[in-house]
Amino acid sequence: MNFIWYILIGIVAGYVAGKIIRGGGFGLLVNLVLGIIGGVLGGWVFSLFGLAATGIIGSLITSVVGAVLFLWIASLFSRP
Repeated sequence: MNFIWYILIGIVAGYVAGKIIRGGGFGLLVNLVLGIIGGVLGGWVFSLFGLAATGIIGSLITSVVGAVLFLWIASLFSRP
C-alpha cells in the first residue's frame, strides 16, 4: 500500500518539483512521470536510512525531495 501512496504523492511531488527546479523542469507530463520515479526512489532511500515517513505530510516531503533530486540529476544529462 505504501508503494501506491508514493506513486500518487509522487505525481504531486513531480508538479511541485517542476515549480522548484529552475526553468520549470521538462514540462508537466515528464515532470509528473519523473516525480513518480523520484517519489518512489526517495521513499525507498529514506527508509534505507531509517527515516521512513509517517503520514501523508512525511510521505509528501520525502517524495518531493526525491523528485527534486531526480529532476535535478535528469537536467544535468539533458542540458548541452
